Amino acid sequence: MKKLLVASLSFLSLITSTTYAIDVGVYYYPGWKRPDVDGWAKIKAHPEREPLLGWYTEGADEVTRRHLQWMEKYGINFIAYDWYWDQGTGVKNRTYAIDSYIKNSKDYNVEFALLWANHTNTPESMSQFDEIVNYWILNYFKNPKYKKIDDKPVVYLFSSDMLSRDSAKFGSSPKELLTRARKLAKKSGLNGIFFIGTPGSKKDSLTLELPNQTYDAVSAYNYQYGPSKTPGIRTLSKSYSELMDGYSQSWSFTLRTSPLPYVIPVTSGWDRTPWGGSSDPAHDNSYSTPEEFSEHLSRAKAELLGHPKKTLNTIIVCCWNEFGEGSYIEPTKKFGFDYLEQIHKVLKTQ
Repeated sequence: MKKLLVASLSFLSLITSTTYAIDVGVYYYPGWKRPDVDGWAKIKAHPEREPLLGWYTEGADEVTRRHLQWMEKYGINFIAYDWYWDQGTGVKNRTYAIDSYIKNSKDYNVEFALLWANHTNTPESMSQFDEIVNYWILNYFKNPKYKKIDDKPVVYLFSSDMLSRDSAKFGSSPKELLTRARKLAKKSGLNGIFFIGTPGSKKDSLTLELPNQTYDAVSAYNYQYGPSKTPGIRTLSKSYSELMDGYSQSWSFTLRTSPLPYVIPVTSGWDRTPWGGSSDPAHDNSYSTPEEFSEHLSRAKAELLGHPKKTLNTIIVCCWNEFGEGSYIEPTKKFGFDYLEQIHKVLKTQ
């Protein structure tokens, strides 16, 4: 372990701090420090997923600094933290990772943003929505490291469909909520909020719904499907090759169809076995090797270079550390830095 870390850090010292045109982000899942149970318990049954740092205490200063060091050296420019507001408890016990980032990020050139993980049946009211947005403004948006586009703090949404469903429960709509959020931000001295929605692959959602709901851009947390051979019919992938082809099809469709900018999502794979498995067990064969991930990144880079303005020159990776879903590029004892090396080689080397 010690020899591996020393060798890896020696490699890091060889990588320059050159600024590159492609903006690379990662989604970050804060799931490994829970107050009531061992967050790693189900992952420990899959030792091939053990992080290079071991079964660490998430949010510990030394762990956060090491993560930021690796991200910066290998060319990850920003982290989009999964951010939750739970029924009854709000943000309680959910912000330790982002809090540690804020405490430890001063010396690292890695920005941060929020992925609003809005699959908790919230907001439940307009006043609760205001409380959520004001929490963002007070705790994050004015931080100098908060990621901005057009001088507006960026918020990714996990599910635009869920925001439509939840807002309808109290007689509102996504358009009203996003407009209200921007007004709250401007009232506090900001220039608004840059909302990135998730349309899936439905044409009407891309061309009508999300633009009318006033989203500024679109992206995705992940895609689950292989390529469609029949229009309108998609099935879960059964290999990383199928998942990769499904992503390529989604990229092409979105770039052709959406009038809004599109942040290109990529993934290291899918295998939900530790969390109990997928509805179709064969879908859990959709995990990658570093070499396959490299091909996936190369395809994404080609799309980005072909549409630099439409893609905001940005690629976002699912995920840094979703060990339960099998979507992770954080260094592990099995692969070391192989996945991060692909990020640097494909996306950060001119």
